[in-house]
Amino acid sequence: MGQAVQVTDPAAVEVVAAPAKLTVSLRVTAVRDDGYHLIDAEMVTLDLADTLELTPGDGLDVVGAGSGLQVGPDDDNSVRRALAAVGRTAHVRLLKRIPAGGGLGGASADAAAVLRWAGVDDLAVAASIGADVPFCVRGGRARVRGIGELVEPLPFVARTYTLLIPPFGCATPEVYAAWDRLGGPVGDGPNDLAAAALHVEPRLADWRDRLAEATGEVPVLAGSGSTWFVAGAFPGDDRIVVQTRPPER
Repeated sequence: MGQAVQVTDPAAVEVVAAPAKLTVSLRVTAVRDDGYHLIDAEMVTLDLADTLELTPGDGLDVVGAGSGLQVGPDDDNSVRRALAAVGRTAHVRLLKRIPAGGGLGGASADAAAVLRWAGVDDLAVAASIGADVPFCVRGGRARVRGIGELVEPLPFVARTYTLLIPPFGCATPEVYAAWDRLGGPVGDGPNDLAAAALHVEPRLADWRDRLAEATGEVPVLAGSGSTWFVAGAFPGDDRIVVQTRPPER
């Protein structure tokens, strides 16, 4: 006899989008006594998004980018921390489309999606999970300050960007530590962390130059990296054209 197949009731599946964020500009304004850096940044939500399918139960499966990754019940990640923060349980099937390690807030977006699913928009709760989660909860376009917990909505502006995402990431703590060691450089462009990211990961320069050559524009580093972006649509190999999107609500 064939093995019985368990079918999930479609009515029990709740689907929530987890849009990526792009840090359009970033200034580091101070360093707190506890070592956390204060920022003044503009962030926007993109139409590049992960998808969470939530059903009754417990567990987390991740498919897509890093396909086949199975996350065990005791593993720590942003989705589990978000569920714990709101006191809820669910089985989550996470369809990854936001590349990991690119500085596009994929993990924060996933956590924010859980908070929206649970009806929680408390930015203090969001900040307890991660610095980018408060913005991802609100979405749209905003000025973000503090360590990320201060989110001031700005008027939505429809924009198009082209992203180039290297096949490697940049660890945010390492980039900030390099910024400290370099004496807190102010960026020539809109991102104070660019020099520190290039110091941590010199391969970024090749990817920056590749995007510049393909577009004729001056690329900007997204947050602590590793994504480079320019304004406008320049489709091509390894490049992703995205649009900004308004707040979730």
